[in-house]
Amino acid sequence: MGALRASAPEKHDGKNPLSVLATMAIVGGMFAVAGLPAYAISTPEGASSAKTSLVAQSVSVSSDATSSTATRDGFSATSPEQLEQLNEDQIRAANDAAYVASGARELGDDYPWPYELTDDQGGGLSPLNYYYRECVDFVAWRLNRDQGYYGAPFKWVWSNLTPFGGNGGQWEYNWEALGRTVSDVPIAGAVAYTGGNHVAYVKAVNADGTVLLEEYNWIPGMYSQRTIPASSVAAFLYPPT
Repeated sequence: MGALRASAPEKHDGKNPLSVLATMAIVGGMFAVAGLPAYAISTPEGASSAKTSLVAQSVSVSSDATSSTATRDGFSATSPEQLEQLNEDQIRAANDAAYVASGARELGDDYPWPYELTDDQGGGLSPLNYYYRECVDFVAWRLNRDQGYYGAPFKWVWSNLTPFGGNGGQWEYNWEALGRTVSDVPIAGAVAYTGGNHVAYVKAVNADGTVLLEEYNWIPGMYSQRTIPASSVAAFLYPPT
């Protein structure tokens, strides 16, 4: 047998196996991190600071914005009062048109309120305190006119002309109660109580024993004239003084 050769000692590179494992783990981790999305590894701004500072922001508003106001579309609702006024104005316009067509002015009517709403139309009292366009209001106007009272303050109104009742059928009683002249003899300017609830104004006394009357509301709400026998008039109420 040949002589035995001593085996060469095993070589070592001087690296600790544990350190090799650790190095491999770190390198693997680096590759893993490199594969993550960018936002997963980004560092938040200011993360290096222990405290995060908040900066107050100021907002400025334009002067145009502060001075501007809400703009409406121009629509406005009509109130019940306005609707009522519109309705009354339409009735007055119709009354005036009918009056003009009647020719009353040409006949000599000078009553100041021929277009006003009658009681049946929802109207009220005239400045003489009788209902507009009633027989009594017209006659009261004529008595004032004949004594020179063409506007307020009038001399004769309900309270002193017929204080015991203003209806046409009450005028004779008022005359008697106040000591005024009541006669069956007609004179121009007197009140003709024709009976019932109606009075008229005596415009003229004719030689044939008739009287020419002017009146309102013999034709409803309108001025008219008629000639009738004086004997058919219940009483002539002479103008008050």
